Amino acid sequence: KKKKTTNTMSPSDNNKLIITAVGAAVAGAALAVTCLKLSEKHRNVPEPKYIPNRSSYVFDDPLDDVGGIVLPHNHEEKMRRRIAARVAVEEDNITPRRLVTVRVPATSANVGPGYDCIGMAVDLWSEVTVERAEKFEIIARGEGAKQMPKDETNYLVVGVKAAFEAANKPVPILKYTVDSKIPYARGLGSSSAAIVSGIIAGLVLAGHRLPCWGSEALLQIAAGIEGHPDNVAPAIYGGIQIGIHDGGRWVTERTPIPAGVQLVMFIPDFEGKTSAARNVLKPTISREDAAFNIGRVAILVHSLCTNNIDNLKWGVQDKMHQPQRGESLYKYLYPMVEAAERAGAACAYLSGAGPTVMALTSGASGDIFTQRVDERTDSAVARAMISTAEQFGIHGKLLVTTPVNEGARVVNVDPPFSSGDITYRDNI
Repeated sequence: KKKKTTNTMSPSDNNKLIITAVGAAVAGAALAVTCLKLSEKHRNVPEPKYIPNRSSYVFDDPLDDVGGIVLPHNHEEKMRRRIAARVAVEEDNITPRRLVTVRVPATSANVGPGYDCIGMAVDLWSEVTVERAEKFEIIARGEGAKQMPKDETNYLVVGVKAAFEAANKPVPILKYTVDSKIPYARGLGSSSAAIVSGIIAGLVLAGHRLPCWGSEALLQIAAGIEGHPDNVAPAIYGGIQIGIHDGGRWVTERTPIPAGVQLVMFIPDFEGKTSAARNVLKPTISREDAAFNIGRVAILVHSLCTNNIDNLKWGVQDKMHQPQRGESLYKYLYPMVEAAERAGAACAYLSGAGPTVMALTSGASGDIFTQRVDERTDSAVARAMISTAEQFGIHGKLLVTTPVNEGARVVNVDPPFSSGDITYRDNI
């Protein structure tokens, strides 16, 4: 016979079950309310937008900060805490100056696949003097002296105006004197050099300073004029710079330059217009080409960071802009790249929008004119590039120089920043 089942639970056990069930129901309801609130919060957060025209260039970046702890990569917050308090652009005014001279380097943008986001400072310089005067005037010497505009459309003047706008001050009558060794409209950042030197000169003349850590305010102004950071970032900071827009502002980081690198440039005797070079590009690219470029950028940055010169030839390959420009505008591009690499170059690529072809070589140590030629490859690479240009009937000049870690800087100012107690470099 089957035994009858009986409920052996005590009243105490029944109470415990009821309490547990009620607690679970309350917890579930609380969790549901929390999820709804979080969902509503995220729905109401607007997408970040870039506003190019700003009255202020102070940004407050969100931090990955837990309980007040500054994480290792929060170097900008570390700097903010060191200086104890941020100073707004509008409040930081110093003594206006009468005259200032700014020196700014050439730049080589894209470096292969890094379209509009990677650039390198080059040891060729433009020197600009801006001074208060009784009449507007632009005097130009050196590269591009005849071609550059002598009116307010000159990027130098545009940069100065942007600086005075940031200072919320009227632009005085100024005289501009340009002495440039940067080839004009050849893919070496002559326009970016003008923008950056103009902004710096304008800030000094206006007696105005901008925040850098957490804002990169000077970069925001320059990239706002240029439209992208690949030239202006290395012009400001020097070295090789990687720049992106994070939805709120332009952000840059430096990548190292391998030791002993030289730059061998073939600079054609005709100008390359950025607008024409952009017009030959397609509005879209395939997923396959995008993957190709992503991989090449990764190899490029890895090679620079690990001093792996041998992999640079893969790192500068590209399918986004160089093939199109080589086919439509610069027939000599790929034959010259191949000739340079066969002659011993680590890599070669189209500098900026062209027409200059840039080759990187290795082996330099100290002053190259005290070093045996067979220890370096620059001479052989230079001859190979010249030979290719001759085959295509292209005239130009071959220039050998180096990357440079220093960006734009003030080299002369009146009245000076140096005082009896503190003397700055070059006694400025």
